[in-house]
Amino acid sequence: MNNKIIIFSGPSGSGKSTIINYILKQDFPMQFAVSATSRAPRGKEKDGVEYYFITPEAFKQKIRNDEFLEYEEVYKDSFYGSLRSEVERIFSAGCHVIFDVDVAGGRRLKNIFGERSMTVFIKPPSIEVLRKRLYGRQTDTPEVIESRLAKAAYELEFVSQYDAVVISDQLEQVLADTLQLVTAFLDRP
Repeated sequence: MNNKIIIFSGPSGSGKSTIINYILKQDFPMQFAVSATSRAPRGKEKDGVEYYFITPEAFKQKIRNDEFLEYEEVYKDSFYGSLRSEVERIFSAGCHVIFDVDVAGGRRLKNIFGERSMTVFIKPPSIEVLRKRLYGRQTDTPEVIESRLAKAAYELEFVSQYDAVVISDQLEQVLADTLQLVTAFLDRP
């Protein structure tokens, strides 16, 4: 099997998780690459499901050991990254890999995997729609939401560097469009 990588990026609230979960339910030999983080679990998050939760010290040791394909220190001692071992585990199971990473991580993964990878940017119809979605979730403070919106504006600057862009407007159409992109990519030799 020619294992491939599909990399999703987009602002918080753009619909990435909904789209990725839909793609994972299709009849593809595909698994989600769980990222590692040095932050503590939130709410009902479980180790190995949402993230691999490791201490900042252990994360730094893994950096020194070159165990990450990509990583980023988002805030002091708050790291996120994609483990080489996670991709190897999924490949050895005979599956393709699906990632949900920020734009910096997406670019790094694309540089590593080249033609074996496809990058997909999930773009909200507008910042105003994104603002409504984030406030509608009622999971973050207004300060956190405004911070996410500022980051979204930054992330949108990288749209042209992605292989495909899906505008997350009408859910059924978004899912159909994304499924078509993924199917075409996986069917390529």
